[in-house]
Amino acid sequence: MSWTLIPSRPAVIALTGAALASAVALVAGVPLGAVGLASGTFTVVAASWAILDLWRSERAWRRSPVRVERTLPHALALGVQRPLSLTLVNEGPRPWRVAVFDEVDPKLDFQGLPQWADVPAHSQIDLQYAVTPRRRGTVHFGLTQVRMSSLWGSFETLRTLGQSQSLQVYPNFAAVAGYAWLAGDRRLAQIGIKTYAQRGMGTDFKQLTDYKVGDPIRHIDWKATMRHGRPIVREFQDERDQCVLFLMDCGRRMRADEGVVSADGSHFDQALNALMLMSYVALKDGDEVGAMTFGTAPGQQRHFAPRKGSSTLNALMARLHDIEPDATHSDYLLAAQDLLRRQHKRALVVLLTNFRDEDSAELQPALKLLRGRHLVLVASLRERVLREVAEQPIGTPAQATEVAGAHLFEQARRDAFRRVVGNDALSVDVEPGQLAVALVNRYHAVKRSGLL
Repeated sequence: MSWTLIPSRPAVIALTGAALASAVALVAGVPLGAVGLASGTFTVVAASWAILDLWRSERAWRRSPVRVERTLPHALALGVQRPLSLTLVNEGPRPWRVAVFDEVDPKLDFQGLPQWADVPAHSQIDLQYAVTPRRRGTVHFGLTQVRMSSLWGSFETLRTLGQSQSLQVYPNFAAVAGYAWLAGDRRLAQIGIKTYAQRGMGTDFKQLTDYKVGDPIRHIDWKATMRHGRPIVREFQDERDQCVLFLMDCGRRMRADEGVVSADGSHFDQALNALMLMSYVALKDGDEVGAMTFGTAPGQQRHFAPRKGSSTLNALMARLHDIEPDATHSDYLLAAQDLLRRQHKRALVVLLTNFRDEDSAELQPALKLLRGRHLVLVASLRERVLREVAEQPIGTPAQATEVAGAHLFEQARRDAFRRVVGNDALSVDVEPGQLAVALVNRYHAVKRSGLL
């Protein structure tokens, strides 16, 4: 624990008043010796008062120290407000009135600080304030600052109590939770999911069951029907034990909206949310999920080997939750070669990037290389600022130029994307807010058609 002395407002006012009184006395013609004697006497008395006040206050503090305990959750979610708790414990016989301020990481917005509180003797009180994370990764909480007046009001003492703590900020899991709820109630159309695994679909045999109206006649198992004396059909499910591998661009293209504040997070945050939702869907269907990053500084790439199971989603997010795009060039061909070295089993490779027309010469050979072994889905993030500029009202020549430029840029980008992906109906070019639903729909289409 450390502490700092700050002169109190009454003490500053008293010293200022004494100085003004001395100046007025000198101007009025009072002898300098008399003014000096009076000022010296006042200074000695004030200093003695302050020293005695400080001694008594420190003695009282040692008898009744205040302890601060901070209670944090296991983790925070990006953009989700979360209350935190500070407990002030006074085990001594003297009450205190304090102002409390917690040292919060700059990546967190906070409300409810500082707070004034009365801490009675032999008791404890709880204070709460709210934080809202604005970036993923690790956030740090420093010491807690407690400010109080000395017993006679000469000073204010600023003490740092408690201990430093760290916490992880993860992507917002609301999309996954919403999908699970809607899927359980068969209301996926509310979020734009077009397909759902219906009874009897797929090609892997699941079980024999009684015939129901609407079941395909071709699925009737005649031997089982004869044996049981009633219609029995084969029920199928989608192919399982397949692999979905995400190839995540972390280069400068994914920093397109840097500095733009959005309630939904950055383009990169929404790409991570889409990755998380599609991973949940694939794992729920029994497939493996893995991920690789590229476009970062050398040695900063992340790799998560494909695996299945209920714990995979948490492990994947623990691996990727703190990644941020760098101001580096993304080498698509190098990323494709790295993926082929690591992943030999055929997989659905989901390339998450922000395509520009000047990337055509690099992306096309990378796709050709990947498609030789894997099924590739290119998911490009269309920058929402282009739509906002293109849809703005035209009131001045400058605005007309901006609108025309936005349309021209978007058309060139769209044409280049079509040239690169060819006739691939799987690939998508959407705004970040539409990416999660688009990926899940494409995944369902792949499973239905048996492309893997």
